[in-house]
Amino acid sequence: MDAKTVCLAVLSQGEASGYEIRKSVEEGPFGHIQDIGFSSIYPALSRLREDGMVSVTELAQEGRPDKKIYRLTSDGHLTLLNALQDPTDADRVRSDFLFRMLFADILPPSVINSMIDARMGEIQASLTRIEARTNGGFESAGEAFVNGFAATVQRAMADYIEDNRHQLVAAALVPSRAVAE
Repeated sequence: MDAKTVCLAVLSQGEASGYEIRKSVEEGPFGHIQDIGFSSIYPALSRLREDGMVSVTELAQEGRPDKKIYRLTSDGHLTLLNALQDPTDADRVRSDFLFRMLFADILPPSVINSMIDARMGEIQASLTRIEARTNGGFESAGEAFVNGFAATVQRAMADYIEDNRHQLVAAALVPSRAVAE
């Protein structure tokens, strides 16, 4: 999805500032499936405002710039509904971790183990965040589906990594390609 559609999706759940949209994408169920940065959010919100898809209310803040609160308009709601009905592209996995593991045979075993341990910690932290969100019982059916899917993927990744960790470390021990510790 493009940044405009992600912004519309977040705003469909209630009004928010640009910062709150980013936080929702990072920490909420959107974080499992989309990634947009501040550099994309504000231009998208400006275009959505120009196109009448969102309205904005500026709140004065002492000693700081006005806080802009964005709200979905009826046109924005219809645009989101149309975008959600478009055919989907194939999913792609982008992972710095997997990129590095692709070259495990030239990394020192201690580096591989350290990266795997860090990834396992990230997976556990992600599962903890998912569980914290789902224990409140206020999820929509869509949020429950996405959170359940994300938790299942995270657990499967953890299982796969643990089951195959030895292969990466063994590959790194081959003297012809490995970098010395």
